[in-house]
Amino acid sequence: MQPKSLLIIDDDIQLTDLLEEYLRPQGYEIDVACDGLIGLDKATSQRHYDLILLDVMLPGMDGFEVLKKLRVSHLTPVLMLTAKGDDFDRIFGLELGADDYLAKPFNHRELSARIKAITRRMDYLPATSSQQNLNINGIELSPSAQTVSCQNNKIDMTATEFLILHLLMINRGQIVSKQDISEKVMGRKLAAFDRSIDMHISNIRRKLMAQSNEDKIRTIRGTGYLFVATS
Repeated sequence: MQPKSLLIIDDDIQLTDLLEEYLRPQGYEIDVACDGLIGLDKATSQRHYDLILLDVMLPGMDGFEVLKKLRVSHLTPVLMLTAKGDDFDRIFGLELGADDYLAKPFNHRELSARIKAITRRMDYLPATSSQQNLNINGIELSPSAQTVSCQNNKIDMTATEFLILHLLMINRGQIVSKQDISEKVMGRKLAAFDRSIDMHISNIRRKLMAQSNEDKIRTIRGTGYLFVATS
């Protein structure tokens, strides 16, 4: 199996050295950038990365700006490293297209679990390729091509957003709980006060409604979400 390639963008040299020492024996190939501009250059180079670990506070260019510029051309999964207890950083990172976040200081085992969950999502995408295309309420989702379109206009989505939308669409007309989304897509149990599912749904809605004025996803307060089966 091809080893997973990770890019760590963080200016804490001691931390990046520790992460390299911890993650390399697990079979990961590691690149490190200690500056936002250098990190963006590496992230948008010809080299393929399976995941980017991106700190918020960086010299040269902060992590939010790196993510914003990255998402113009690349959908590489991004795990944001945020300050402990800073909800703004977490929410803003997810709004810009981060796949997940982890607050510093973090337990290395938790980091390893998050990395594995995200890379499993990417591995799962090809496994959906044998499934039939979905065309529901004006939204077409192709598992084989891993594309989403609305009214024949292609919509770029991260792997996390794609898998959440796919889960909602195959369960069209039925409520899908946040717990189910967290376990089946995020690869972990839903934690109290975790806003990540809400923010991914918000991003999906925003992208769909840029092509259609009709909200395709209904929020069932306190329960979950439902993809509207008919117009």
